[in-house]
Amino acid sequence: MTVSPNEDTNQTRCPWLEQTAAGPLTGVRVLDMTAVGMGPYCTQTLGDYGCDVIKVEPPAGDVFRHATPSKRAGMGAPFMQLNRNKRSLVLDLKSPEGLKALKHLAQTADVLVYNVRPQAMRKLGLGYDDLASGNPRLIHCGVYGFSEAGPYAGRPAFDDIIQAMSGLADLQGRGRDELPAYVTSIIADKITGLSALSAILAALYEREQSGLGQSIEVPMFETMVGFNLLEHMGGATFGQPGKDMAYGRTTSANRKPYRTADGYIGLLPYTGAQWQRFFELANQPEVMKDPKYASAQERAKHISELYEMLETIIPKRTSDDWLALFEANDIPAARVNRLEDLEQDPHLKATHFFQKHSHATEGDVVMPKPAATFGRTPARVRQLAPNLGEHNEPILRALKKR
Repeated sequence: MTVSPNEDTNQTRCPWLEQTAAGPLTGVRVLDMTAVGMGPYCTQTLGDYGCDVIKVEPPAGDVFRHATPSKRAGMGAPFMQLNRNKRSLVLDLKSPEGLKALKHLAQTADVLVYNVRPQAMRKLGLGYDDLASGNPRLIHCGVYGFSEAGPYAGRPAFDDIIQAMSGLADLQGRGRDELPAYVTSIIADKITGLSALSAILAALYEREQSGLGQSIEVPMFETMVGFNLLEHMGGATFGQPGKDMAYGRTTSANRKPYRTADGYIGLLPYTGAQWQRFFELANQPEVMKDPKYASAQERAKHISELYEMLETIIPKRTSDDWLALFEANDIPAARVNRLEDLEQDPHLKATHFFQKHSHATEGDVVMPKPAATFGRTPARVRQLAPNLGEHNEPILRALKKR
């Protein structure tokens, strides 16, 4: 399957589309025993950085293959966006042959990433101790719901469940209708996937010093609790459980995109000088003379009042009028993009962020390029998402030669 980025003829040619240098992790082999979003996001990024990622799938395939929309069964859009730069190997781990092949592959791997329950991995003889005895350099990373050290170990976990348990759903209602709600993104999956990525990179670096791999556990629940509480720990930071939790600025009911005369904008005067310039533009300079808004500490206490004023003032002008004024006065603001607007965003077009590729069976597909830009060793899309079992023959043939 070849990948051929096709440039928009209206755009300036982008030099890094021409790069053929190897990525920073070229030569690292990853066995990817993950499905849906969390693990595949981690392993796809490893693939973007140059790793040889072998996606090990059961005969039925990754369940996300059947997410919609799709042109053909088994190649849904979400699956394709999460599984580029991978080779697909179908193995039936319930069969002796399939299990034997995977164990042999593990002897050639640098990293194994899985979201199978760890007790099931051990039962199959795929636990860290089992595999490290034959491959002491193996980095063995489990991404799943809950740490094995606690009473929730082994419970099933999905993004919605972790959003509910970690306090994230509660945060969505704080200061508003007080009703918990889910973030409209598989955010727990994606954040945990990135956390696993950073842990694996750290372990690869350490292995260069010690020569040894290690086991890594990246549980969703603990990852998201830590993520959520960074700015929301409040008085509990100082040993006062439950005291003043939730960061007031972000939970204000008046923190929102503001309606203009003809649309919506995101707006965030942040410093005292920015607030002063905003109220001068609104012909209300006297507001900032109020002691409640004179210092950063006092503004933080009364931030919801300031946001409520924004909600009243902003509808008086159009989006274009406000954005021009804010740009001229160095006040952070932006138009609210709909998902459908992003492909036409001038900055994303100028950076060739959306790339068109030719897939062997799905035709032309468009996907974001890797966001990180490496000066010498580019991250890039080398191969599009594989069909189920597409690479069985070459992978197993190479294994037999060992």
